Amino acid sequence: MSNIQGKTDVILIGAGVMSATLGALLKELAPEMDIKVFEQLGKPGEESSNEWNNAGTGHSALCELNYTSEKPDGSIDISKAININEQFQLSRQFWSHLVKSNLIQNPQDFIMPLPHMSMVQGEDNVTFLKKRFKALSNNPLFQGMEFSDEPEKLKEWIPLIMEGRSPSEPIAATKIDSGTDVNFGALTRLLFKHLENQNVDVNYKHSVKDIKRTSDGLWEVKVQDNKNGKLEYHTADFVFVGGGGGSLPLLQKTGIPESKRVGGFPVSGLFMVCNNPEVVEQHQAKVYGKAKVGAPPMSVPHLDTRYIDNKKTLLFGPFAGFSPKFLKTGSYLDLIRSVKPNNLFTMLAAGVKNMGLTKYLIQQVLLSNEKRMEELREFIPNAKSEDWGIVVAGQRVQVIKDTEAGGKGTLQFGTEVVTAADGTIAALLGASPGASTAVHVMLEVLQQCFPERMEEWEPKIKEMIPSYGLSLVENPEFFKEIHTSTAQALGLGETVYS
Repeated sequence: MSNIQGKTDVILIGAGVMSATLGALLKELAPEMDIKVFEQLGKPGEESSNEWNNAGTGHSALCELNYTSEKPDGSIDISKAININEQFQLSRQFWSHLVKSNLIQNPQDFIMPLPHMSMVQGEDNVTFLKKRFKALSNNPLFQGMEFSDEPEKLKEWIPLIMEGRSPSEPIAATKIDSGTDVNFGALTRLLFKHLENQNVDVNYKHSVKDIKRTSDGLWEVKVQDNKNGKLEYHTADFVFVGGGGGSLPLLQKTGIPESKRVGGFPVSGLFMVCNNPEVVEQHQAKVYGKAKVGAPPMSVPHLDTRYIDNKKTLLFGPFAGFSPKFLKTGSYLDLIRSVKPNNLFTMLAAGVKNMGLTKYLIQQVLLSNEKRMEELREFIPNAKSEDWGIVVAGQRVQVIKDTEAGGKGTLQFGTEVVTAADGTIAALLGASPGASTAVHVMLEVLQQCFPERMEEWEPKIKEMIPSYGLSLVENPEFFKEIHTSTAQALGLGETVYS
């Protein structure tokens, strides 16, 4: 049984934060657009966007040490940190616009103020952190950052981490109070509620089976209704594939030249979650450490206060793992099925190049609970096994592609949009900083896929996102103004600049 459905303007595949953001932007810019969404699970934000499946840091490079690298001459390169921070500011502005326009309510359901900290141990790392602090704190985006290597001061900041440490151990931290904890699952659900109010046709329990080009240049999406097994065919002028790890197989089905020689490497993760409220109460920050040598950037250890269902929780991790699935709800054959004649050599080259990563992941998979506790005790020396349980986090599929800089089969850590040359289809691949920079990434999709409408849309974009097209670093006064107004709209308290 199959049936041909009517044509629509836009089809969004996957009900995660990316589709939600793109849908919300389009509805503001072109309210007349017909939009359909297909999601194979029963509700929005259940895979990569879910609050239990990501760290919710609101990645603004305030604490992530892998966004600031040390150059051979010993100086610190902060360009990536600036870039990511600027991108996060766009998200804050768009969310503020939605709240002020009464399109979404109760921002505290998805964003809370929370200090962001970096903590390091050992003399070399303390020296690095001091240099990083000097480089960042002179920058307007990172104003208000503090540094300390004084045990007494650190006890005030992170009592749980300092308890039971030897006073002679070199340890240092930076702290910035303007950080946030973002519940991307809650945000995704709020955005989808808003989209349904705007007459967007959202279809849950609908799996996309195929995407192909029709003779008249439209995209035909073959969808199965999982409730009754019926097949439906929907056509659209523009398709966005925002299916997390499930995006790669769908991109491959489109057959566009840009989908060739691209592969995916799935990495799974575990978090430890504290089940002792007394311990949870003793910590109030996101504290990021330094990744171990050979570890991939997404496994930087961090001890996070999180707000989930408006309740304070404490998580530590992530511990990386390996599963051949591309989604938590995926199939064990996902990885094998994604290997095609056009990306076989790319994938093999990546395998040879990343033996270290493979070995690291195997070691992580084999970690016993006691070994995980040992890693946690590097953060909380007095941690007790009975206070901590395990949560399986989301699957992340890292992009593998041939690049000029890295050569064949280079593993990309980051978020990547693959767009057809004519802009009629785009797919989002990759992982962190992902959700935090969703607004920036979706604005890029609009620029690539709707170039003929950007001039008409620009005034509205600037009204929603005042810093669109501007560098905040080069406009420090404007940044302060925007940071203060978004903090107010989102209920994050006053931002005080010295």
